[in-house]
Amino acid sequence: MFNNVYQGKTILVTGHTGFKGSWLSIWLTMMGAKVIGYSLDPYSQKGNFVASHLSEKLFADIRGDIRDYEKLNGVIEKYQPEFIFHLAAQALVKTAYANPKETYETNLMGSLNMLEVTRQNACVKTVVMITSDKCYENVEQIWGYKETDRMGGYDPYSSSKGCAELMISSYRNSYFNPQKYAEHGKAIASVRAGNVIGGGDWSDNRLIPDCIRFIEAGKDIEIRNPKATRPWEHVLEPLSGYLRVGEKLLADPIQYATSFNFGPHISANKTVMEVVSKLAEYYGKGKVIDASSTAVVHENTLLNLDVTKAYVMLGWHTQWNLKESIEKTVDWYKKALTSNDMYDFCVEQIEEYIKRMEASAPHL
Repeated sequence: MFNNVYQGKTILVTGHTGFKGSWLSIWLTMMGAKVIGYSLDPYSQKGNFVASHLSEKLFADIRGDIRDYEKLNGVIEKYQPEFIFHLAAQALVKTAYANPKETYETNLMGSLNMLEVTRQNACVKTVVMITSDKCYENVEQIWGYKETDRMGGYDPYSSSKGCAELMISSYRNSYFNPQKYAEHGKAIASVRAGNVIGGGDWSDNRLIPDCIRFIEAGKDIEIRNPKATRPWEHVLEPLSGYLRVGEKLLADPIQYATSFNFGPHISANKTVMEVVSKLAEYYGKGKVIDASSTAVVHENTLLNLDVTKAYVMLGWHTQWNLKESIEKTVDWYKKALTSNDMYDFCVEQIEEYIKRMEASAPHL
């Protein structure tokens, strides 16, 4: 898997206590990587990081703020990672409206710190910067956004991600130019994923965690934006893409030091109402209520990604359809009700996903 490029490698994962970061850290650990985690405390004691006892499996589990340049640089100098996956972020639209300054500081200046420690430390060779599909200037179009489309952002969160992408591009052109790789020896890519679902996410104001909270509390499921469409995909889908990018950056830094979208087939771009209804049906309980009248902040209605570039250059495509993704997600939350350690269950789901990958069309 991924040509064994991660086996034995020292890899820094920022945001490893978060939803996507914890799943990525488990996958890297399964492949024999020495994972250095750098993040704030986990948001919830019920989340995947705590539920899977991940701290016990890591090479190093470090608490730190991505805005703290000196501490971040100290971690790089101490552990000498070759790979970095930068996921640490303020990732919620609604929270960004309430705390725009903190959002920009974390998403923009935190990314700047990561780029700067990469520039200053010779050990770092390959960096995958995770931003968001919301980095694009959303014009409510029905077709998907391509990597070459304009950056933008109506709201603070989206804007912070668009700004980060512009900064990544500037650093890549100025300091890590692919055409001058022989001089600097560093390869930087940015990746943009759709709305990710999966077990172990307990963030506030996120669709699936909110639904699970309503269901487990025996309450009706209230949804604030029922007609909005999003490119829904299981967390393992974009993570497989990030890992593929890391692999390709190491093999051919000149060609792959660029940006990539990772999203599902257009058939998975369902409305919030459709997704919640499917979730409640599979869970076996939960009445869905339209609470759109209580929405108080702007959220875009249409958002699709064009993933042609990832398919052509990386041989990447999603493995699980929306129905399977929802089922895998619900299975995790149900299992967590009775399990004290979700690590093995996460490994099982990753292994199932890998088997599907291996059985599908060969990657490039």
